[in-house]
Amino acid sequence: MARKDSIQKMREVLVKRRDALRRALAGDLSLLKQLREQSGSDVVDAALDAAQDEISSQLAEVESRELANIERALDSMRQGTYGNCEICNAKIPLARLQALPYATMCIDCQRAAENGQLDLRGDANWGRVVDTGFTDADVSLTDLEM
Repeated sequence: MARKDSIQKMREVLVKRRDALRRALAGDLSLLKQLREQSGSDVVDAALDAAQDEISSQLAEVESRELANIERALDSMRQGTYGNCEICNAKIPLARLQALPYATMCIDCQRAAENGQLDLRGDANWGRVVDTGFTDADVSLTDLEM
């Protein structure tokens, strides 16, 4: 499959994920509003409600961050720059884009950024550095360079 076809399929996946996140966030926010409107009659209920609010809030924050990354990826597709590293302008390997469709850096630049070898302060765009939650033991970045 050609790179252009793969990118088109990624666009479709990103649009579906974006729409799902928007619906989920709208639901999360309405649920939080409903929870706040209810008044607990007992301290334990109030504590449980507060804990649930905190968990929902943290999930909404993660989903919002992912939504922003997806929006940036879709915008770069519209501009014709999707799949190019924002640092060195090299093509990001398709395997990496398939694993992380909103990746904005090639593996070498991502490594340099994570190791502090790349100064991103001038750009002040920390949204480009994505915390995947994986450690080197979980997955090797070289596995994604296919």
